[in-house]
Amino acid sequence: MTQKQFDKNFNSINLLKDGSEVEDDSDKIYKWCFLKMKQSFLELLTLGLSECIGTAMLLFFGCMGCVDLGNPGFPTHLSICLGFGLTVMVIVNIFGVVSGAHLNPAVTLAAIVYKLVDFQKAVVYVIGQFIGAFLGYGLLRVLTPESSLGENFCVTLPGKGIDVWKAFGVEFFITMGLILICCGVWDPRNAKHHDSVPLRFGLAITMLALVGGPYSGGSMNPARSFGPALYNMNFTAHWIYWVAPMLSALITAVAFRMVFYREAPKEITKPEEVPLRDAKNNV
Repeated sequence: MTQKQFDKNFNSINLLKDGSEVEDDSDKIYKWCFLKMKQSFLELLTLGLSECIGTAMLLFFGCMGCVDLGNPGFPTHLSICLGFGLTVMVIVNIFGVVSGAHLNPAVTLAAIVYKLVDFQKAVVYVIGQFIGAFLGYGLLRVLTPESSLGENFCVTLPGKGIDVWKAFGVEFFITMGLILICCGVWDPRNAKHHDSVPLRFGLAITMLALVGGPYSGGSMNPARSFGPALYNMNFTAHWIYWVAPMLSALITAVAFRMVFYREAPKEITKPEEVPLRDAKNNV
């Protein structure tokens, strides 16, 4: 062993004994892990807050359209459905770029099937949605005269003469319509056609609520149904608004992905038509 090699090994042993170099590396690893955890936490917090505020807006503005303030002929079934649909359109415009503006555990479940969110994010989404539904509906009750709220205000219930299984079937199929739209929007072949997504969802919610409302209340959303049911302590046939949307979302998303999902075709760019030799410039 040469003197140079001996000195190098001796210095390495001293560094290990001293622990300073090892400590520096561990500090760097610790700081890196801490920063990654901080970034992950802030990202989850942002996503959860987006879903919370968005769902609060859905219940606040959507149910506001159901308030009877004594105006003749208002609200009507059409005005209520338009109110919810336009509210969804506005929310998707605001929070679509942040969290996707799911506003609905059934949509989040479909997004899991499509691998758009992982389980951890999905839990944060759903927690935010239920908190938002509770807060949004509660705020509306605070700002609305008690005399205008009425019994079971904005609570989703089966329609008159509709038994629970018929209401279940309607909730299942109108939720299927909503999830099919989501799957179409999420399809890679549709990636360049997202400009009209808020309008599409707004009109879809309006249509589905128009046709399904008289049968089941047209919920399609466990969080939307849970907030009003909790405040009014009316859980009549409430299981419908959990089981039907979630089951429909799972079946529809899996079926659509297996049967219709395709990757976007790669674009073939034509080479620029430039002469190989420019006689004028002699190149």
